[in-house]
Amino acid sequence: MRPKASLVRLSFLVLGFAFLYIPILSLVFYSFNKSRLVTVWGGFSTEWYGRLFENTQLLDAAWLSLRVAAVTATGATILGTLAGLALARFGRFRGRTLFTGMITAPLVMPEVITGLSLLLLFVASEHAFGWPEGRGVSTITIAHMTLTLSYVAVIVQSRLSSLDVSLEEAAMDLGARPAKVFLLITLPIISPALISGWLLAFTISLDDLVIASFVSGPGSSTLPMVIFSKVRLGVSPDINALATIMVSLVTLGVLIAGFVTLRRDRARQRNMQMALGSAFHQGRSS
Repeated sequence: MRPKASLVRLSFLVLGFAFLYIPILSLVFYSFNKSRLVTVWGGFSTEWYGRLFENTQLLDAAWLSLRVAAVTATGATILGTLAGLALARFGRFRGRTLFTGMITAPLVMPEVITGLSLLLLFVASEHAFGWPEGRGVSTITIAHMTLTLSYVAVIVQSRLSSLDVSLEEAAMDLGARPAKVFLLITLPIISPALISGWLLAFTISLDDLVIASFVSGPGSSTLPMVIFSKVRLGVSPDINALATIMVSLVTLGVLIAGFVTLRRDRARQRNMQMALGSAFHQGRSS
């Protein structure tokens, strides 16, 4: 009975991975297609990678998306960390319920509603104050920051809630000021959460299409917007080449992160074994 159950689990696991990764592998495969038709194999060729670097529209859109995503992730990490710190450390302050609702609202709000509301806000602000002058990179960045800081706040709050407060209290008992405690004690401990929040915000901003479509203007089309416009007219193989490069970079980043994590875990285990061995020898000598 157990071997059959294991075989069923393995089959479901293989089907799940196949459902997720076969489309990506087919995209990589057809990026080396000589034919202009993306679904008809015409022989092996790297022509479309050369054509990609001649396509200024795609390259400009990709560079714009990367810049917006980097600024968005940095700003969202700063604001989200402050929001998560307030929710995790300041207890029951006045307006906490409203503040919590405002922080978590973008998580459950449909992106169409978020994009439309931000568009109306920018239009009203332009009429009232003259800023922003039209829609462009700045409005996309603000909109993405509004969306992604909620994710960072939730991650940081959960990490701070599980943090041992006695470490911070011990540092303050020794004379450290709250700002120094945060920089030297709290910040290094929650740094994995900050990195995770930054990467998540970067990915969400880079991938967003709906909100960017509402708040963008002429000359500020992001990569998802350009790809979506090309899909409606027919996908060209240079888009497959661009997607293959992005998949390769993400895969390389995951492998490097896994290697660094593995080395860190091994170093921690080695230090623990050395500490236990030292304590054992000291116990025997005493």
